[in-house]
Amino acid sequence: MRPDPSLADLPLRPELIGEEPYGAPQLAVDVQLNVNENPFAPSAEIAADMAATLTAAATAFNRYPDREAKRLRCALARYLGHGLDLDNVWAANGSNEVMTHILGAFAGPGRTLLAFTPTYSMYPEYARNTHTRYVTAPRHPDFTLDADLVLAAIAEHDADVVIITTPNNPTGTPTPLSVTEAVLQGTDAIVVIDEAYQEFSKHPENTALTLLPSYGNLIVSRTMSKAFALAGGRVGYLAAAPAIVDACRIVRLPYHLSSQTQLVAEVALRHADHLLGQVDQLRRTRDEMLVRLPQLGVEVIDSDANFCLFGPFADRHDVWQRLLDRGVLVRETGPQGWLRVSVGTPDETEAFYAALAEVLKEVR
Repeated sequence: MRPDPSLADLPLRPELIGEEPYGAPQLAVDVQLNVNENPFAPSAEIAADMAATLTAAATAFNRYPDREAKRLRCALARYLGHGLDLDNVWAANGSNEVMTHILGAFAGPGRTLLAFTPTYSMYPEYARNTHTRYVTAPRHPDFTLDADLVLAAIAEHDADVVIITTPNNPTGTPTPLSVTEAVLQGTDAIVVIDEAYQEFSKHPENTALTLLPSYGNLIVSRTMSKAFALAGGRVGYLAAAPAIVDACRIVRLPYHLSSQTQLVAEVALRHADHLLGQVDQLRRTRDEMLVRLPQLGVEVIDSDANFCLFGPFADRHDVWQRLLDRGVLVRETGPQGWLRVSVGTPDETEAFYAALAEVLKEVR
């Protein structure tokens, strides 16, 4: 083989040929509203706490981290409440790694993962990378789900693992607890409720965590990237029956969560009240966005997340580019013709409104 091979020269797995790495554009623009990050940086107090904590621990960085992340898992259990403890919680490098642990334990060759479209674009990649068959069923036209639709799809595809994303990405649509419970009553498949945006919902207390005591096949997945403004920290976690946590422990790589990551996450959890106060502000901005976007002349899907899906456009890429030309980056994702915008700071959000108003005058 030549010394500078191309991908085509390498003996890739067949299913990887022609594939490209996942990634939303990371562009240096003034207003970045494309990946649902929390726009508020850690406060000076939180940043100082993180720095002091890491400095104090630095002399032990020659040692491996706690491979069970026990202190972090205990802190996450306290945050979640609902009677959860260490044995009910698992943590990993973002909800991405959480999902690969779930599929590594319960999916794989000869097994099937079911999701409901439109939904998070990484699910098929998790399936591909774990040699899992990936199938989908369409949501209702208003992007909602009901138990009959879900259970029919489970039966049709003989699904082993089912993902219900609520609030859904990219639409922001919630799935009622009554639907989740009816699905759990009707299947023995592993049911993953992906609550990455739950803290932003209009009623965050309506969480599938309340169903955990009754259903051993339920997994509730969350992340610290959004509500806790810790996207750079890479911490995701799940809550489930202890046996499911043990299954994830079997497939995780040793020392998968660095000491630094665990410590920074613990600091963020110590400041949960402040950080969730910022979530309240973002929720109010989201609710205002649901009103302002129709006033500008576009449709918007009712959202329980920290983003809104808006459109439709005859040429959404053209609208995306025109916004980018004005220094505003949104996401070209979801159903054809629609764009997704993350909730930003007040200044960022106003800049988005102004840019969109100009673009709409040009394209309509």
